[in-house]
Amino acid sequence: MKGFHLLGHDDKIIGKIIKTWVDSKVVRFEAVIPEGLPAAMTITLAIGVGYMAKRNSIIRKLPAVETLGSTTIICSDKTGTITENEMTVSEIYAGGKFFELTGTGFQPAGEIKHNQVNINLNEHQTLKECLITGLLCNDSDLIQKENNWEAKGDPTEVALITAAHKANLKQTLAESFCRIDAIPFESHLQFMATLYDNAGDKIIYVKGSVEKILAMSSYQLNDHTGLENITEINISKLNKIADDMASKGLRVLAFAKKKIESKNHRIEISDVDNGLVFLGFQAMLDPPRPEVIDAIRECQNAGIRVKMITGDNLKTAISIGRKIRLNQSSQENPSHITAITGKELEQYSGNDLVEIVDNTDVFARVLPERKFSIVKALQSKGNIVAMTGDGVNDAPALKQADVGIAMGITGTEVAKEASDVILTDDNFASIKAAVEEGRRILDTLIKFITWTLPTNFGEGLVILTSIFTGLLMPILPVQILWINMTTALTLGMMLIFEPKEVNVMSRPPRKPHSPILTKDLIIQISIVSVCILISAYGLFELSIDEVSTIEEARTIAVNTIVMIEIFYLFNCRSLTKSFLRVGFFSNKLIFFGVGVMILLQIAFTYVPVMNEIFQSHSIEMDSWLKIIGVSIVTFLIIEIKKVTSNRLNLKRKR
Repeated sequence: MKGFHLLGHDDKIIGKIIKTWVDSKVVRFEAVIPEGLPAAMTITLAIGVGYMAKRNSIIRKLPAVETLGSTTIICSDKTGTITENEMTVSEIYAGGKFFELTGTGFQPAGEIKHNQVNINLNEHQTLKECLITGLLCNDSDLIQKENNWEAKGDPTEVALITAAHKANLKQTLAESFCRIDAIPFESHLQFMATLYDNAGDKIIYVKGSVEKILAMSSYQLNDHTGLENITEINISKLNKIADDMASKGLRVLAFAKKKIESKNHRIEISDVDNGLVFLGFQAMLDPPRPEVIDAIRECQNAGIRVKMITGDNLKTAISIGRKIRLNQSSQENPSHITAITGKELEQYSGNDLVEIVDNTDVFARVLPERKFSIVKALQSKGNIVAMTGDGVNDAPALKQADVGIAMGITGTEVAKEASDVILTDDNFASIKAAVEEGRRILDTLIKFITWTLPTNFGEGLVILTSIFTGLLMPILPVQILWINMTTALTLGMMLIFEPKEVNVMSRPPRKPHSPILTKDLIIQISIVSVCILISAYGLFELSIDEVSTIEEARTIAVNTIVMIEIFYLFNCRSLTKSFLRVGFFSNKLIFFGVGVMILLQIAFTYVPVMNEIFQSHSIEMDSWLKIIGVSIVTFLIIEIKKVTSNRLNLKRKR
């Protein structure tokens, strides 16, 4: 107390200040806490989850919605996500000859031609053996139901069955071959093998990647030598043929066989690691989804880089990358694609690995386990990474990614459990839609925060001013509760339904780890908070002099705060543009909320029961005119501030 005497304060004034401070302790805390914010965030995210579900993205973890809005890199699989995943064998190389297959999709309607002429399969025995291998080294099926054909299993294998059907091989083989054992396909093996008994002969049929099958083959079969007269394999020639096929964007599989004398009913990897007889290549067309090209362009316009990670051949991946315009580094030469294989990537580590990964568009022949290191390398440069995956081995990468995206159709349960998002259509365009919705939700949350904080800060400033000046309290605790509860429900919640802004996918993503509130928004919040302080306190003090009761003055102060919030709500429909440029009636719920809020304030002001509960009082029309006047002034100040900020930002960019 002595210190206050030295400052010239009277004991009664000091006592009043202390009493006011004690009485208003609850008021101060209630005033500055935005209690509607957690509810608004949860509801916003929940509504966003509903919107995303309609656009084929199921959100498993709510925070992923916001993270999607900040994504800077999307790492996507190729097959099924970027491409249609409806394979069609369009070209075969066997017996030193090229064959074309007509027809598309899984409908086995088509022909096999050589030099534009329909073939007789019995005149091309190597081709027949290649087709038989594709049919028998297979765990899928193609079932006819009435006039339709239904694919069961892996699309790549179904395509091989379809090709065999075009040569009328299906029924013939079913009677004469009996499967004994198999080595299923594994990404690290890069091949599949099956052991069959054909009239007492034990034959191993193998299909897999070009590199792997050629490495395991010692011989090759040619029509002019006969089935028993094989020749030594010419690997360099075959590699060139496979590369030419792959450069057309075709997915190339190699086929081989081996006859064994063993009576063992099991097949081991050692049985196929050498001595195979190469039969041929089957090249499949899997075109990009038409909508993916536009989706990737939109992502790139939004500052999001797209990288393709695939187990396919490097040249196949590069060709697809060109078709979807995946290039991110050269506007002058969009056909230029930076690519690397998983084997080449293993040669790098540390900072070298980070730089290589960051500057590469396409990763080919990548094992699922390697995806984890790719994600970590990208994250080490501060990127927010979304990663797609479908296999069991993709789970570590999906967990490591900021947003793990599993395939709903082809994905395993392990991949789905490790993910944050599941695509119900396995389509890259759905990832773009999810990012777009994530940005809208992030914008909405920032708008709500920018709108709600000035109310709380303004109320806090009013209370603090009252405390430190010793003046009367313009608003009571129960009135603060009324303001915060009603405005959050009727006004703030309406911002949640604000549609996305036109430029949502034409601006760069929010910088990782940057604060939600920028310097510009903090200035805006401060301006509105001060406007609330000056307006509420000014009209309160003016009313004390003009009206007969303090209840009327406090009612005016409460209505002033609420009315400023209503006008400021329209400012916050866009934080950078004029409210007229966002589509005045694009969010009709805003007007519904404002209407409800006005009715509540009329009840607060004029209904006797409400007057009793909230210690309010009816006010005259001239008071309403003053309240609306200060609200319009606040609204115009923020609109002018937006224009000024936009001009300054343009000057900085120049």
